[in-house]
Amino acid sequence: VQLQASGGGLVQAGGSLRLSCAASGSGFRFNVIDWYRQAPGKQRELVASVGSSDTAYADSVKGRFIISRDNAKNTVTVYLQMNSLKPEDTAVYLCHARIGNIWGQGTQVTVSS
Repeated sequence: VQLQASGGGLVQAGGSLRLSCAASGSGFRFNVIDWYRQAPGKQRELVASVGSSDTAYADSVKGRFIISRDNAKNTVTVYLQMNSLKPEDTAVYLCHARIGNIWGQGTQVTVSS
């Protein structure tokens, strides 16, 4: 049972990135998956969440980020499409499964001005 995040990188302000979180193992199909981010010197922030049919976003990313999920047979993949990126979006992004409190490793997103 693990979460594997990928897709981070360096992008200019106004650009886009798509993050992926692959959840392998049983039990993720009905699990709520979150994307968090943590910037240096700041508290970890909940960015977006996706349940079986609902989504939620932090005010700071609403209208720019879109979270979605693909429930395949053995692997659930959660995507975070990030558009109109700003320098303040720079952070390590981590995915999290609420049931079991499972964290994936982070992926770095850097937005240059």
